Amino acid sequence: MKILYAIQGTGNGHISRAREIVPLLQQHGELDILVSGTQADVKLTQELKYQMHGFSFVFGKNGGVAHFKTWQNMNLPRFFKDMRSLPLKGYNLIVNDFEPVSAWACKMQGIESVSLSHQAAFKSAKVPRPQTIDWGKIILSKYAPTTHHIGFHFQKYDDFIHTPVIRSEIRDLKPTNLGHYTVYLPAVDDKHLLKLLQQIPSVKWEVFSKHTTQSYTVANVLITPINNQQFNQSLASCEGLFTGGGFEGPSEALFLGKKILVAPMKYQYEQQCNAYALKQMGFPVIWSSNKNWLPILKDFVAQSQTCQIDFPNETQGIIAQMVRDFAK
Repeated sequence: MKILYAIQGTGNGHISRAREIVPLLQQHGELDILVSGTQADVKLTQELKYQMHGFSFVFGKNGGVAHFKTWQNMNLPRFFKDMRSLPLKGYNLIVNDFEPVSAWACKMQGIESVSLSHQAAFKSAKVPRPQTIDWGKIILSKYAPTTHHIGFHFQKYDDFIHTPVIRSEIRDLKPTNLGHYTVYLPAVDDKHLLKLLQQIPSVKWEVFSKHTTQSYTVANVLITPINNQQFNQSLASCEGLFTGGGFEGPSEALFLGKKILVAPMKYQYEQQCNAYALKQMGFPVIWSSNKNWLPILKDFVAQSQTCQIDFPNETQGIIAQMVRDFAK
C-alpha cells in the first residue's frame, strides 16, 4: 500500500502531531511525506518526499498575523504549478493535515482524501465557536478541502472527533513543579513580554521565542529560542503555561496537569474558537479586546486550577480504523 501524508508547516502543532502519526502510518504501507508552509520551528526526523511552498500566515509581533508579510509570502503561480504537477494517482490513501496543495490537487483530480487534523473537527456544528462574523470561517472551511474527516479537539463533540494526540515524548514525562511559568506566544514581541512579565517579579518566566536566536535573561524573565526538548522540559516542570490559542500546546499542558492561560492571536479564527472552547471548560482567556493583560495575568498566577485531563492514547486505533475505512 502507498500512502501520502500531507502536513501543514505553519506553526509547530501540525508537525508535532505528525511526529507521532508518521511511525503509525509506516506500519500500514510505504509512506511518502509532503510538507508545505514556512513557519514551523519543529522538524520531522523522516525524509520528505515533497517540500512545497504552500500558503502560510506569518506571525507578527503585536498579538496577531503580520498581514503584509503574509501577503508578500504568498506565491499563487507557484501554488497552482505545485498543485497541477503533484502526482497522486499511485496512492491508495491520501491523508491530509490542513495542507492546501495536496488537498486542492485531490479536489481538482477527483481523488478522495482524508483530513486527519484539529481543523477537521470544525466540520461539526457541535464544536464551540464564538458567535462572530469572521472571514476566518471561510478560510477554515475552504483552505484544505477533503472528502472525509477525522478531527481532534479538547472534547469529543461529535462522533468523528477524538481527543488530542499527545506525543509519546510528552506522555513519558514525569511532571514536577519547580514554580516557574512557561510562555509561548509567537505573535507577541519579546520587548512587550519583558515589560509585562517583569511586573510580576515573584515569578520566574521561561519564554520560548520565535524572535531571538540567543538566550538571555532580564530580571525574572528568561528569553530563549524555541527548542523542542528544552520546551518539553520546561513544560513538564512548570507551574503553568501562558500561551496562544493553538491546540497542541494547551492539550499537552492539560494532560500534564498544568495551569493554562491562553491569549489567542488576533485575526486567527481557529485560535479564537479554541480559546472559546477552553473558556467554556473554565479556563482563563485574554481576548484581543483586553487592552491591559496585567490584572488577568496576576489572577492566573494567584489562583489555582484543577486542570489535569486524562486524554487516552487512541492514536494507533484511529490510524488503523482510518486505513480500514478509506484505503483503496
